[in-house]
Amino acid sequence: MTLTPDLTVAEIAATAPATIPVFQHHQIDFCCGGKVPLAALCQARGLNLDTVLAELRAAVTPAAEQANWAEASLTALVGHIQARYHEPLRVELPRISAMLTKVVSRHGDHLPGTLLPLQQTYETLQEELLDHVTKEDRILFPAIVALENGDPLPMPDASAWISQPIGVMEAEHAAAGAALARIREVTDGFVPPDWACPTFRGLYHALAQLETDMHVHVFLENHVLFPRSAQLATGQ
Repeated sequence: MTLTPDLTVAEIAATAPATIPVFQHHQIDFCCGGKVPLAALCQARGLNLDTVLAELRAAVTPAAEQANWAEASLTALVGHIQARYHEPLRVELPRISAMLTKVVSRHGDHLPGTLLPLQQTYETLQEELLDHVTKEDRILFPAIVALENGDPLPMPDASAWISQPIGVMEAEHAAAGAALARIREVTDGFVPPDWACPTFRGLYHALAQLETDMHVHVFLENHVLFPRSAQLATGQ
């Protein structure tokens, strides 16, 4: 869609759910109070219309092609994973949880076979993912950077030491993938009901985006970062 100032906030959110995080960032009601043209709302709230429009358009614009991480330094790849995936997860997972809580409170009685299992699976996934990225940031990733820089590792045998946390992380990746598959199944491929409100639609869009990002995130770790780190540890 073409984002213009005369569209209402609700129209924008319903047609392009990727814009919902922008509205939430500015504390703009895109749901029940969203029947207001964007221009009028920005004027009433004292928000810069051009800035908000730019953020909304950026939210629906595909990201630029990624760098060739197979050839970049391990330190650069670690930094990319942390900035592009780990830090956003710490913000996005609680945001999705809040939307899910809201949707369950309003519609849980109508869709108990969908929303309650969804909430249970998601909350477990959120807890495990937050713990997972913390372990990577505090233990494994610093070790990989140290390995590349030639700094001492916790054990003399770098290859033996680094294989253990990599194995743990890969197992946790598999568990996260299984949880995401359950979420996709219970949401019927992230397709909300026809009567779903913007928050409901935004929730499913966010879950779909989480799955997409996690697939790339795990690919970069399992198939690029970890094998290259293990190879470096063995001196090959």
